[in-house]
Amino acid sequence: MAEILLFHHAQGQTPGFLAFADELRAAGHKVHTPDLYDGKTFAELDGGVAYAKEVGFDVILQRGVASAEGLPAELVYAGFSLGVMPAQMLTQTRPGAQGALLLSACLPTSEFDSPWPDGVPVQIHAMDADEWFEEDMAAAQALVDEVANAELFLYPGDGHLFADSSLSDFDEEAAALLKERTVKFLERVG
Repeated sequence: MAEILLFHHAQGQTPGFLAFADELRAAGHKVHTPDLYDGKTFAELDGGVAYAKEVGFDVILQRGVASAEGLPAELVYAGFSLGVMPAQMLTQTRPGAQGALLLSACLPTSEFDSPWPDGVPVQIHAMDADEWFEEDMAAAQALVDEVANAELFLYPGDGHLFADSSLSDFDEEAAALLKERTVKFLERVG
């Protein structure tokens, strides 16, 4: 069993995001899902991104980091899109990370004051024609080249939040494969 700190995307804690967390729980894992938006959700990605800009990405990041306080050090950090920011930062800067799941985003490791920790596995999942992920592709490839236990999975399509069953980007086949790979990853690190 792995213990996971899972961060939501820019549309907030949508029903599909919460369902994803519940599926990981059903697979036997303990999942924490902090709300970085104080209960707000957005029907469209642009609205969620505008809200994150209004609040400030640094504030969103600080909320994510604060949500780890009081939790064990031995966590798997996971995030969807916007949620990759705190997930990746905590993986790189908080000792004890067991793994990282970066869904629909990846930042250069240089964004944070610490390199990728030795021996910490990572999976990155995105669609191959996702315009939002296009600028992250180089960082994802660099991370795979840099980290011995890193995997990049690209799925056919252009949906950004394709694993969230409550959104229009949802792709049932790709989401099922992502969940299968995620559960196997968690079994290895848990």
